[in-house]
Amino acid sequence: MFNTANSLTEVMVAGRRTIAIDAALLTRLTDMAGSLAINLVIAVTILIATVFLSRWAAKVTKRALSRVRGFREDQTVLAFAAQVVRVVVYVIGLIAVLQRLGVQTTSIIAVLGAASLAVGLALQGTLSNVAAGVVLLILRPYKVGDVIDIGGASGTVQRLDLFTTQMANANNHKIVVPNGKVLGDVILNLSGQTTRRVEINFTVGYGEDLKRTRAVLAATASDHAAVLPDPAPWTGVTGLLDSAVQVTLQAWVKSGDWWQTQADLMQAGKEALDAAGIEIPFPHQVAVPYGDEDVMPVVTVRTAAQKSQNRRGEPGPADATDGED
Repeated sequence: MFNTANSLTEVMVAGRRTIAIDAALLTRLTDMAGSLAINLVIAVTILIATVFLSRWAAKVTKRALSRVRGFREDQTVLAFAAQVVRVVVYVIGLIAVLQRLGVQTTSIIAVLGAASLAVGLALQGTLSNVAAGVVLLILRPYKVGDVIDIGGASGTVQRLDLFTTQMANANNHKIVVPNGKVLGDVILNLSGQTTRRVEINFTVGYGEDLKRTRAVLAATASDHAAVLPDPAPWTGVTGLLDSAVQVTLQAWVKSGDWWQTQADLMQAGKEALDAAGIEIPFPHQVAVPYGDEDVMPVVTVRTAAQKSQNRRGEPGPADATDGED
């Protein structure tokens, strides 16, 4: 009987201990869950604040740099600096989130430092683009709004960021060039200067008065409103071709007027030569006889003008003679 009472007492004591342990564990788990929930809420709040703070910092940076005389009109520097500030704020915010969640950021930074060599080797192309972007921002061979040509791809610069240069060509095609390729290739800035030269080659017959031809073309260029008087338009003989003499017209215009002025001068020069009775010859083609000369057919190749006349129904020379007796 005594042994039974002792056993019952031991069981009750063990049960109380178990209940006490379970209550302590439950209390500890409750505290951990509450602390984790609070940390998660704070971490989410920090993340949301980081997003808004990055945008605010980028705007403040652009506004502050726009007050500096050297950067006021340079959208390239403003956009690049705003992007760098945004990335820095994001990095700081993510580190704060990790710290709030209990992650030891010092160990993470140490691991990243040890792995930086491997990451650098794996991303050497990307990192070179970043370095090239910084160099382009410092040297500034072009800026947003300039018309450039890089390795045969030409267009208007729309954006310069950490990795790429974005352009749009005349057909509004989006062109993205890595900064590393931009820095390693020849950069042709077509609008980097305030003025630009128009150069058009005309051809006239060998029997024409070349001085008169040059005077007609020079007067045509001088009469155009967009052509600058200084330097004055220039004309000269620049080639003796197979069936024509090449006369070149050069005129200086503002960079923004280059495309339209070139088209205008090409049309006006052709019309002026026609009005002056100066021949712009077609390529000559010679009929080559073959076979017996007494019975050989003579083949005449039609010129472009004769084909055009025939299409319009105008009389012209015979297209071909099948043969002569």
